[in-house]
Amino acid sequence: MITCDFQLRGNMSLCEYLYKTIKELITGDKIKKNEKLPSKRSLASHLGVSVITVANAYARLISEGYMYSVEKKGFFATADYIDVPEASQRKSLLQESAGLQSDFSPAKEKGLERKKVFADLRTNSVNYQKFPFSVWNSCMRDVLKAPHESLLKSPPPEGVFELREEIARYLSCFRDIDISPSQIVIGAGSEYISFISVSLFGRNAVYCVENPGYRKISSVFKMNGAKCLPIDVDGDGIKVNQVRQLGGSVVHVSPSHHFPTGTVMSLSRREELLTWASEREDRFIIEDDYDSEFRFTGQPLETLFGSSCKEGQKGAGHVLYTNTFSKTLSPSYRISYMVLPPSLIELFRSRASFMSCPVSVFEQYALSRFMSSGAYEKHIIRMKNYYRNLRNSLVQAINSSAFAEKCSIREENAGLHFLLDFKLPVSGKTLQEGFFENGLDIPLLSEYYQAKKSPDDDKALFVINYSGISRESIQETVARMASAVKNFL
Repeated sequence: MITCDFQLRGNMSLCEYLYKTIKELITGDKIKKNEKLPSKRSLASHLGVSVITVANAYARLISEGYMYSVEKKGFFATADYIDVPEASQRKSLLQESAGLQSDFSPAKEKGLERKKVFADLRTNSVNYQKFPFSVWNSCMRDVLKAPHESLLKSPPPEGVFELREEIARYLSCFRDIDISPSQIVIGAGSEYISFISVSLFGRNAVYCVENPGYRKISSVFKMNGAKCLPIDVDGDGIKVNQVRQLGGSVVHVSPSHHFPTGTVMSLSRREELLTWASEREDRFIIEDDYDSEFRFTGQPLETLFGSSCKEGQKGAGHVLYTNTFSKTLSPSYRISYMVLPPSLIELFRSRASFMSCPVSVFEQYALSRFMSSGAYEKHIIRMKNYYRNLRNSLVQAINSSAFAEKCSIREENAGLHFLLDFKLPVSGKTLQEGFFENGLDIPLLSEYYQAKKSPDDDKALFVINYSGISRESIQETVARMASAVKNFL
Protein backbone atom coordinates (compact mmCIF):
# COMPACT_ATOMS: atom_id res chain seq x y z
CA MET A 1 0.00 0.00 0.00
CA ILE A 2 1.22 3.53 -0.80
CA THR A 3 2.10 5.61 2.25
CA CYS A 4 2.02 9.40 2.10
CA ASP A 5 3.00 11.69 5.01
CA PHE A 6 0.77 14.72 4.49
CA GLN A 7 2.53 16.62 7.29
CA LEU A 8 5.37 17.22 4.82
CA ARG A 9 3.18 18.72 2.12
CA GLY A 10 3.74 22.35 3.10
CA ASN A 11 1.47 24.64 1.10
CA MET A 12 0.48 21.89 -1.34
CA SER A 13 -3.07 20.63 -1.47
CA LEU A 14 -3.72 17.02 -0.47
CA CYS A 15 -4.36 16.08 -4.09
CA GLU A 16 -1.20 17.82 -5.38
CA TYR A 17 1.02 16.18 -2.74
CA LEU A 18 -0.47 12.74 -3.37
CA TYR A 19 0.04 13.17 -7.12
CA LYS A 20 3.68 14.20 -6.58
CA THR A 21 4.34 11.29 -4.20
CA ILE A 22 2.97 8.62 -6.56
CA LYS A 23 4.73 10.19 -9.55
CA GLU A 24 8.09 10.05 -7.71
CA LEU A 25 7.47 6.41 -6.75
CA ILE A 26 6.81 5.52 -10.40
CA THR A 27 9.69 7.52 -11.91
CA GLY A 28 12.01 6.30 -9.17
CA ASP A 29 11.08 2.70 -10.05
CA LYS A 30 9.82 2.04 -6.51
CA ILE A 31 6.52 1.20 -8.15
CA LYS A 32 7.50 -1.18 -10.93
CA LYS A 33 6.27 -0.78 -14.47
CA ASN A 34 2.84 -2.39 -14.99
CA GLU A 35 2.53 -2.92 -11.22
CA LYS A 36 -1.04 -2.67 -9.98
CA LEU A 37 -1.89 0.28 -7.74
CA PRO A 38 -4.51 0.24 -4.99
CA SER A 39 -8.09 1.14 -5.83
CA LYS A 40 -9.24 4.71 -5.20
CA ARG A 41 -11.45 3.67 -2.31
CA SER A 42 -8.88 1.50 -0.56
CA LEU A 43 -6.11 4.11 -0.90
CA ALA A 44 -8.43 6.84 0.37
CA SER A 45 -9.33 4.71 3.40
CA HIS A 46 -5.66 3.92 4.07
CA LEU A 47 -4.55 7.57 3.89
CA GLY A 48 -7.60 9.03 5.60
CA VAL A 49 -8.54 11.32 2.70
CA SER A 50 -11.61 11.52 0.48
CA VAL A 51 -12.07 9.30 -2.56
CA ILE A 52 -12.32 12.47 -4.65
CA THR A 53 -8.78 13.45 -3.61
CA VAL A 54 -7.39 10.10 -4.78
CA ALA A 55 -9.53 10.14 -7.93
CA ASN A 56 -8.23 13.56 -8.97
CA ALA A 57 -4.61 12.55 -8.34
CA TYR A 58 -5.09 9.34 -10.36
CA ALA A 59 -6.79 11.26 -13.18
CA ARG A 60 -3.84 13.62 -13.48
CA LEU A 61 -1.32 10.77 -13.42
CA ILE A 62 -3.28 8.99 -16.16
CA SER A 63 -3.54 12.13 -18.32
CA GLU A 64 0.23 12.66 -18.05
CA GLY A 65 1.00 9.05 -18.93
CA TYR A 66 2.30 7.74 -15.60
CA MET A 67 -0.66 5.40 -15.05
CA TYR A 68 -3.29 3.62 -17.08
CA SER A 69 -6.54 1.93 -16.20
CA VAL A 70 -7.94 -1.41 -17.32
CA GLU A 71 -11.68 -1.91 -17.08
CA LYS A 72 -12.69 -4.22 -14.20
CA LYS A 73 -9.02 -4.81 -13.34
CA GLY A 74 -7.79 -1.57 -11.83
CA PHE A 75 -4.94 0.94 -12.14
CA PHE A 76 -1.37 0.21 -13.24
CA ALA A 77 1.94 2.07 -13.53
CA THR A 78 2.81 2.83 -17.16
CA ALA A 79 5.84 1.13 -18.66
CA ASP A 80 6.70 3.88 -21.17
CA TYR A 81 5.77 7.15 -19.50
CA ILE A 82 7.10 10.51 -20.70
CA ASP A 83 8.54 12.33 -17.72
CA VAL A 84 7.21 15.86 -17.25
CA PRO A 85 9.71 18.18 -15.53
CA GLU A 86 8.83 20.35 -12.57
CA ALA A 87 7.95 23.98 -13.22
CA SER A 88 11.25 25.22 -11.79
CA GLN A 89 13.14 23.09 -14.32
CA ARG A 90 11.10 24.00 -17.40
CA LYS A 91 13.04 26.11 -19.87
CA SER A 92 11.71 24.47 -23.01
CA LEU A 93 8.66 22.29 -22.60
CA LEU A 94 7.12 19.68 -24.79
CA GLN A 95 3.76 20.91 -26.02
CA GLU A 96 1.38 18.14 -24.97
CA SER A 97 -1.25 19.03 -27.54
CA ALA A 98 -0.18 20.14 -30.95
CA GLY A 99 -1.86 23.39 -31.84
CA LEU A 100 -3.31 23.94 -28.37
CA GLN A 101 -2.10 26.22 -25.56
CA SER A 102 -0.66 24.05 -22.80
CA ASP A 103 -0.86 24.75 -19.08
CA PHE A 104 2.91 24.31 -19.24
CA SER A 105 3.45 26.87 -22.01
CA PRO A 106 6.92 28.46 -21.91
CA ALA A 107 5.13 31.80 -22.16
CA LYS A 108 3.58 31.18 -18.75
CA GLU A 109 6.93 29.98 -17.45
CA LYS A 110 8.36 33.41 -18.26
CA GLY A 111 5.48 35.16 -16.54
CA LEU A 112 3.73 36.17 -19.77
CA GLU A 113 0.08 35.51 -19.04
CA ARG A 114 -2.16 35.02 -22.07
CA LYS A 115 -3.57 38.55 -21.85
CA LYS A 116 -0.01 39.93 -21.96
CA VAL A 117 1.18 37.86 -24.94
CA PHE A 118 1.07 40.14 -27.95
CA ALA A 119 0.96 37.32 -30.52
CA ASP A 120 0.07 33.70 -29.78
CA LEU A 121 1.58 31.66 -32.60
CA ARG A 122 1.27 28.44 -30.62
CA THR A 123 -2.50 28.04 -30.47
CA ASN A 124 -4.15 27.35 -33.81
CA SER A 125 -7.34 29.18 -32.91
CA VAL A 126 -9.96 30.72 -35.19
CA ASN A 127 -10.87 34.36 -35.72
CA TYR A 128 -14.23 34.75 -33.95
CA GLN A 129 -15.00 37.91 -35.96
CA LYS A 130 -15.22 35.80 -39.11
CA PHE A 131 -17.74 33.34 -37.73
CA PRO A 132 -21.26 33.69 -39.25
CA PHE A 133 -23.09 34.07 -35.95
CA SER A 134 -26.29 35.39 -37.52
CA VAL A 135 -26.59 32.37 -39.84
CA TRP A 136 -25.75 29.97 -37.02
CA ASN A 137 -28.34 31.61 -34.77
CA SER A 138 -30.91 31.23 -37.54
CA CYS A 139 -30.14 27.51 -37.80
CA MET A 140 -30.54 27.08 -34.05
CA ARG A 141 -33.88 28.91 -34.11
CA ASP A 142 -35.07 26.65 -36.93
CA VAL A 143 -34.19 23.61 -34.83
CA LEU A 144 -36.19 24.95 -31.89
CA LYS A 145 -39.18 25.67 -34.14
CA ALA A 146 -39.29 22.07 -35.29
CA PRO A 147 -41.11 19.37 -33.27
CA HIS A 148 -39.30 19.04 -29.95
CA GLU A 149 -39.62 15.26 -29.63
CA SER A 150 -36.39 14.61 -31.55
CA LEU A 151 -34.44 16.95 -29.25
CA LEU A 152 -35.49 15.00 -26.17
CA LYS A 153 -34.55 11.57 -27.46
CA SER A 154 -31.13 10.02 -27.01
CA PRO A 155 -29.29 9.88 -30.34
CA PRO A 156 -27.98 6.57 -31.66
CA PRO A 157 -24.33 5.83 -30.77
CA GLU A 158 -23.32 6.88 -34.29
CA GLY A 159 -24.97 10.30 -33.95
CA VAL A 160 -28.02 12.00 -35.47
CA PHE A 161 -28.83 10.59 -38.91
CA GLU A 162 -29.47 14.02 -40.48
CA LEU A 163 -25.96 15.21 -39.63
CA ARG A 164 -24.36 11.98 -40.83
CA GLU A 165 -26.30 12.34 -44.07
CA GLU A 166 -25.00 15.89 -44.60
CA ILE A 167 -21.43 14.82 -43.85
CA ALA A 168 -21.74 12.01 -46.40
CA ARG A 169 -22.91 14.51 -49.04
CA TYR A 170 -20.12 16.90 -48.17
CA LEU A 171 -17.43 14.21 -48.43
CA SER A 172 -18.84 13.06 -51.76
CA CYS A 173 -18.68 16.58 -53.23
CA PHE A 174 -15.45 17.89 -51.73
CA ARG A 175 -13.30 14.81 -51.00
CA ASP A 176 -14.61 12.40 -53.64
CA ILE A 177 -15.49 9.84 -50.97
CA ASP A 178 -18.64 7.88 -51.80
CA ILE A 179 -20.04 6.51 -48.55
CA SER A 180 -23.28 5.77 -46.74
CA PRO A 181 -24.38 7.69 -43.61
CA SER A 182 -24.31 4.33 -41.80
CA GLN A 183 -20.50 4.37 -42.06
CA ILE A 184 -20.17 7.64 -40.13
CA VAL A 185 -19.68 7.96 -36.37
CA ILE A 186 -20.03 11.39 -34.74
CA GLY A 187 -17.69 12.18 -31.85
CA ALA A 188 -16.51 14.97 -29.56
CA GLY A 189 -13.03 15.82 -30.79
CA SER A 190 -10.12 13.75 -32.02
CA GLU A 191 -9.56 12.35 -28.53
CA TYR A 192 -12.96 10.64 -28.56
CA ILE A 193 -12.29 9.22 -32.03
CA SER A 194 -8.98 7.80 -30.79
CA PHE A 195 -10.79 6.24 -27.83
CA ILE A 196 -13.27 4.61 -30.22
CA SER A 197 -10.31 3.23 -32.21
CA VAL A 198 -9.00 1.45 -29.12
CA SER A 199 -12.50 0.08 -28.50
CA LEU A 200 -12.55 -1.31 -32.04
CA PHE A 201 -9.07 -2.81 -32.24
CA GLY A 202 -8.39 -3.56 -28.59
CA ARG A 203 -5.52 -2.85 -26.21
CA ASN A 204 -3.41 -5.70 -27.58
CA ALA A 205 -2.99 -3.95 -30.93
CA VAL A 206 0.26 -2.02 -31.43
CA TYR A 207 -0.62 1.59 -32.28
CA CYS A 208 1.86 3.67 -34.27
CA VAL A 209 1.84 7.48 -34.44
CA GLU A 210 3.87 10.00 -36.41
CA ASN A 211 6.98 11.42 -34.74
CA PRO A 212 6.96 14.40 -34.53
CA GLY A 213 3.20 14.64 -34.37
CA TYR A 214 0.00 15.46 -32.52
CA ARG A 215 0.92 14.29 -29.04
CA LYS A 216 -2.62 14.01 -27.68
CA ILE A 217 -3.30 11.02 -29.92
CA SER A 218 -0.56 8.94 -28.34
CA SER A 219 -1.67 10.11 -24.88
CA VAL A 220 -5.19 8.79 -25.49
CA PHE A 221 -3.89 5.45 -26.75
CA LYS A 222 -1.64 5.07 -23.70
CA MET A 223 -4.32 6.23 -21.28
CA ASN A 224 -6.49 3.37 -22.50
CA GLY A 225 -3.75 0.84 -21.82
CA ALA A 226 -2.64 0.36 -25.44
CA LYS A 227 0.95 0.13 -26.60
CA CYS A 228 1.82 3.19 -28.65
CA LEU A 229 5.03 3.59 -30.67
CA PRO A 230 6.42 6.77 -32.26
CA ILE A 231 7.40 6.29 -35.92
CA ASP A 232 9.77 8.70 -37.64
CA VAL A 233 8.60 10.93 -40.47
CA ASP A 234 10.78 11.90 -43.44
CA GLY A 235 10.14 13.96 -46.57
CA ASP A 236 7.80 11.28 -47.97
CA GLY A 237 5.76 10.73 -44.82
CA ILE A 238 5.72 8.09 -42.10
CA LYS A 239 8.40 5.41 -42.46
CA VAL A 240 6.48 2.23 -43.24
CA ASN A 241 9.60 0.06 -42.94
CA GLN A 242 9.90 1.19 -39.32
CA VAL A 243 6.25 0.22 -38.73
CA ARG A 244 7.09 -3.26 -40.06
CA GLN A 245 10.22 -3.60 -37.94
CA LEU A 246 8.38 -2.65 -34.73
CA GLY A 247 5.38 -4.89 -35.40
CA GLY A 248 2.76 -2.16 -35.70
CA SER A 249 -0.84 -3.12 -36.40
CA VAL A 250 -2.72 0.25 -36.35
CA VAL A 251 -1.14 3.38 -37.85
CA HIS A 252 -2.43 6.91 -37.26
CA VAL A 253 -1.31 9.28 -40.06
CA SER A 254 -2.10 12.71 -41.53
CA PRO A 255 -1.04 12.12 -45.16
CA SER A 256 -2.56 15.25 -46.76
CA HIS A 257 -0.75 17.68 -44.44
CA HIS A 258 1.36 16.29 -41.64
CA PHE A 259 1.38 18.20 -38.39
CA PRO A 260 3.70 19.86 -37.58
CA THR A 261 6.20 19.48 -40.45
CA GLY A 262 3.64 20.16 -43.21
CA THR A 263 4.91 17.17 -45.21
CA VAL A 264 2.55 15.72 -47.83
CA MET A 265 2.85 11.95 -48.08
CA SER A 266 4.26 10.93 -51.45
CA LEU A 267 2.37 8.63 -53.82
CA SER A 268 4.95 5.87 -53.43
CA ARG A 269 4.75 6.04 -49.62
CA ARG A 270 0.93 5.97 -49.78
CA GLU A 271 1.04 2.84 -51.89
CA GLU A 272 3.57 1.29 -49.53
CA LEU A 273 1.35 2.02 -46.53
CA LEU A 274 -1.77 0.62 -48.23
CA THR A 275 0.19 -2.49 -49.23
CA TRP A 276 1.32 -2.95 -45.63
CA ALA A 277 -2.28 -2.72 -44.38
CA SER A 278 -3.63 -5.20 -46.93
CA GLU A 279 -1.11 -7.91 -46.03
CA ARG A 280 -2.96 -8.92 -42.83
CA GLU A 281 -6.57 -8.72 -41.71
CA ASP A 282 -5.67 -7.10 -38.36
CA ARG A 283 -3.78 -4.14 -39.85
CA PHE A 284 -5.52 -0.77 -40.13
CA ILE A 285 -4.80 2.85 -41.04
CA ILE A 286 -6.47 5.78 -39.26
CA GLU A 287 -6.33 8.69 -41.71
CA ASP A 288 -6.53 12.12 -40.07
CA ASP A 289 -7.61 14.71 -42.67
CA TYR A 290 -7.69 17.52 -40.09
CA ASP A 291 -7.24 20.68 -42.23
CA SER A 292 -7.67 19.47 -45.80
CA GLU A 293 -10.12 22.33 -46.52
CA PHE A 294 -7.27 24.84 -46.38
CA ARG A 295 -5.01 23.83 -49.24
CA PHE A 296 -3.95 26.99 -51.08
CA THR A 297 -2.23 25.66 -54.21
CA GLY A 298 -3.06 22.79 -56.56
CA GLN A 299 -5.92 20.34 -56.46
CA PRO A 300 -7.09 18.66 -53.23
CA LEU A 301 -5.16 15.46 -52.63
CA GLU A 302 -6.93 12.12 -52.84
CA THR A 303 -7.51 10.54 -49.46
CA LEU A 304 -6.13 7.15 -48.51
CA PHE A 305 -9.70 6.13 -47.74
CA GLY A 306 -10.89 7.12 -51.22
CA SER A 307 -7.95 5.43 -52.86
CA SER A 308 -8.54 2.18 -50.94
CA CYS A 309 -12.17 2.11 -52.12
CA LYS A 310 -11.22 1.93 -55.78
CA GLU A 311 -11.67 -1.38 -57.51
CA GLY A 312 -8.54 -3.49 -57.34
CA GLN A 313 -6.74 -1.06 -55.00
CA LYS A 314 -4.86 -2.48 -52.05
CA GLY A 315 -5.98 -1.54 -48.56
CA ALA A 316 -9.72 -1.92 -49.17
CA GLY A 317 -11.51 -2.21 -45.84
CA HIS A 318 -8.39 -1.28 -43.89
CA VAL A 319 -8.61 2.53 -43.81
CA LEU A 320 -10.66 4.66 -41.38
CA TYR A 321 -11.13 8.33 -42.27
CA THR A 322 -11.37 11.00 -39.54
CA ASN A 323 -11.93 14.74 -39.60
CA THR A 324 -13.18 17.52 -37.35
CA PHE A 325 -15.09 20.80 -37.53
CA SER A 326 -12.61 22.43 -35.12
CA LYS A 327 -10.60 24.08 -37.90
CA THR A 328 -13.50 25.13 -40.13
CA LEU A 329 -15.92 26.27 -37.41
CA SER A 330 -14.47 26.45 -33.91
CA PRO A 331 -12.70 24.12 -31.44
CA SER A 332 -15.43 24.95 -28.91
CA TYR A 333 -18.04 22.91 -30.81
CA ARG A 334 -16.09 19.69 -30.22
CA ILE A 335 -17.66 17.90 -33.18
CA SER A 336 -15.62 15.37 -35.11
CA TYR A 337 -16.41 12.26 -37.11
CA MET A 338 -15.02 8.95 -38.25
CA VAL A 339 -15.83 7.09 -41.47
CA LEU A 340 -15.65 3.32 -41.12
CA PRO A 341 -15.13 0.90 -43.99
CA PRO A 342 -18.23 -1.34 -44.42
CA SER A 343 -16.34 -4.28 -42.92
CA LEU A 344 -16.05 -2.50 -39.55
CA ILE A 345 -19.63 -1.29 -39.12
CA GLU A 346 -20.76 -4.46 -37.36
CA LEU A 347 -17.60 -4.47 -35.25
CA PHE A 348 -18.43 -0.96 -34.05
CA ARG A 349 -21.97 -1.99 -33.19
CA SER A 350 -20.79 -5.00 -31.22
CA ARG A 351 -17.96 -3.30 -29.32
CA ALA A 352 -18.80 0.39 -28.99
CA SER A 353 -22.53 0.79 -29.53
CA PHE A 354 -23.17 0.75 -25.77
CA MET A 355 -21.71 4.27 -25.64
CA SER A 356 -23.89 7.33 -26.09
CA CYS A 357 -22.95 9.91 -28.69
CA PRO A 358 -21.13 12.64 -26.68
CA VAL A 359 -22.29 15.56 -28.86
CA SER A 360 -25.57 17.23 -27.90
CA VAL A 361 -28.54 16.48 -30.13
CA PHE A 362 -29.30 20.18 -30.44
CA GLU A 363 -25.85 21.03 -31.83
CA GLN A 364 -25.98 18.09 -34.23
CA TYR A 365 -29.30 19.25 -35.68
CA ALA A 366 -28.07 22.86 -35.88
CA LEU A 367 -24.92 21.82 -37.74
CA SER A 368 -27.00 19.64 -40.06
CA ARG A 369 -29.14 22.67 -41.01
CA PHE A 370 -26.03 24.84 -41.33
CA MET A 371 -24.63 22.38 -43.87
CA SER A 372 -27.85 21.67 -45.78
CA SER A 373 -28.49 25.40 -46.27
CA GLY A 374 -25.15 25.83 -48.06
CA ALA A 375 -23.85 28.12 -45.31
CA TYR A 376 -21.05 25.73 -44.37
CA GLU A 377 -19.69 25.62 -47.92
CA LYS A 378 -19.82 29.42 -48.18
CA HIS A 379 -18.10 29.76 -44.81
CA ILE A 380 -15.24 27.46 -45.87
CA ILE A 381 -14.70 29.38 -49.12
CA ARG A 382 -14.71 32.68 -47.23
CA MET A 383 -12.30 31.40 -44.56
CA LYS A 384 -10.00 29.83 -47.16
CA ASN A 385 -9.65 33.21 -48.88
CA TYR A 386 -9.16 34.94 -45.54
CA TYR A 387 -6.45 32.52 -44.37
CA ARG A 388 -4.71 32.67 -47.76
CA ASN A 389 -4.50 36.46 -47.52
CA LEU A 390 -3.44 36.26 -43.85
CA ARG A 391 -0.69 33.78 -44.68
CA ASN A 392 0.49 35.83 -47.68
CA SER A 393 0.68 39.00 -45.57
CA LEU A 394 2.67 37.24 -42.84
CA VAL A 395 5.04 35.57 -45.30
CA GLN A 396 5.57 38.85 -47.16
CA ALA A 397 6.31 40.68 -43.90
CA ILE A 398 8.88 38.04 -42.91
CA ASN A 399 10.50 38.13 -46.35
CA SER A 400 10.77 41.92 -46.10
CA SER A 401 12.14 41.94 -42.56
CA ALA A 402 15.65 42.73 -41.34
CA PHE A 403 16.23 39.03 -40.64
CA ALA A 404 14.89 37.74 -43.99
CA GLU A 405 18.30 36.50 -45.15
CA LYS A 406 18.75 34.58 -41.91
CA CYS A 407 15.62 32.45 -42.18
CA SER A 408 13.63 30.35 -44.61
CA ILE A 409 9.94 29.43 -44.76
CA ARG A 410 8.90 25.84 -45.40
CA GLU A 411 5.61 24.12 -46.24
CA GLU A 412 3.48 27.26 -46.39
CA ASN A 413 1.13 26.20 -49.20
CA ALA A 414 -1.34 24.18 -47.16
CA GLY A 415 -2.96 24.24 -43.76
CA LEU A 416 -2.92 26.83 -41.02
CA HIS A 417 0.72 26.63 -40.05
CA PHE A 418 4.18 26.66 -41.62
CA LEU A 419 7.78 26.20 -40.49
CA LEU A 420 10.20 29.08 -39.95
CA ASP A 421 13.83 27.98 -40.00
CA PHE A 422 16.47 30.40 -38.64
CA LYS A 423 20.12 30.10 -39.65
CA LEU A 424 21.72 31.77 -36.65
CA PRO A 425 24.62 30.90 -34.31
CA VAL A 426 22.20 30.25 -31.46
CA SER A 427 20.10 27.37 -30.20
CA GLY A 428 16.37 27.30 -30.78
CA LYS A 429 15.65 27.41 -27.05
CA THR A 430 17.72 30.56 -26.61
CA LEU A 431 15.99 32.26 -29.52
CA GLN A 432 12.62 31.14 -28.18
CA GLU A 433 13.47 32.84 -24.88
CA GLY A 434 14.12 36.02 -26.85
CA PHE A 435 10.72 35.76 -28.48
CA PHE A 436 9.10 35.34 -25.06
CA GLU A 437 10.77 38.50 -23.83
CA ASN A 438 9.22 40.32 -26.79
CA GLY A 439 5.70 39.02 -26.13
CA LEU A 440 5.67 36.22 -28.71
CA ASP A 441 4.71 32.64 -27.87
CA ILE A 442 6.12 30.47 -30.67
CA PRO A 443 6.67 26.69 -30.34
CA LEU A 444 9.75 24.87 -31.55
CA LEU A 445 9.37 21.87 -33.83
CA SER A 446 11.30 19.83 -31.25
CA GLU A 447 8.38 20.21 -28.81
CA TYR A 448 6.26 17.86 -30.91
CA TYR A 449 8.56 14.85 -30.76
CA GLN A 450 7.53 11.87 -28.65
CA ALA A 451 11.04 11.08 -27.40
CA LYS A 452 12.94 13.18 -24.89
CA LYS A 453 15.75 13.65 -27.43
CA SER A 454 14.89 14.67 -30.99
CA PRO A 455 17.05 15.38 -34.07
CA ASP A 456 15.75 18.96 -34.05
CA ASP A 457 16.50 19.70 -30.38
CA ASP A 458 19.18 22.32 -31.06
CA LYS A 459 17.66 23.80 -34.20
CA ALA A 460 15.98 27.19 -34.32
CA LEU A 461 13.11 25.66 -36.27
CA PHE A 462 9.72 27.07 -35.28
CA VAL A 463 6.10 26.11 -36.00
CA ILE A 464 4.11 29.22 -36.95
CA ASN A 465 0.40 28.70 -36.19
CA TYR A 466 -0.97 31.88 -37.73
CA SER A 467 -4.75 31.41 -37.84
CA GLY A 468 -5.43 33.22 -34.56
CA ILE A 469 -3.60 36.47 -35.27
CA SER A 470 -5.07 39.47 -37.09
CA ARG A 471 -3.70 41.10 -40.25
CA GLU A 472 -3.43 44.37 -38.32
CA SER A 473 -0.97 42.81 -35.87
CA ILE A 474 1.36 41.26 -38.46
CA GLN A 475 3.79 44.18 -38.84
CA GLU A 476 4.18 44.56 -35.08
CA THR A 477 4.59 40.77 -34.67
CA VAL A 478 7.41 40.66 -37.23
CA ALA A 479 8.98 43.76 -35.69
CA ARG A 480 9.06 41.99 -32.33
CA MET A 481 10.64 38.97 -34.01
CA ALA A 482 13.30 41.27 -35.46
CA SER A 483 13.93 42.77 -32.04
CA ALA A 484 14.62 39.29 -30.63
CA VAL A 485 16.72 38.18 -33.60
CA LYS A 486 18.96 41.28 -33.78
CA ASN A 487 20.82 40.18 -30.64
CA PHE A 488 22.10 37.13 -32.54
CA LEU A 489 22.87 38.62 -35.97
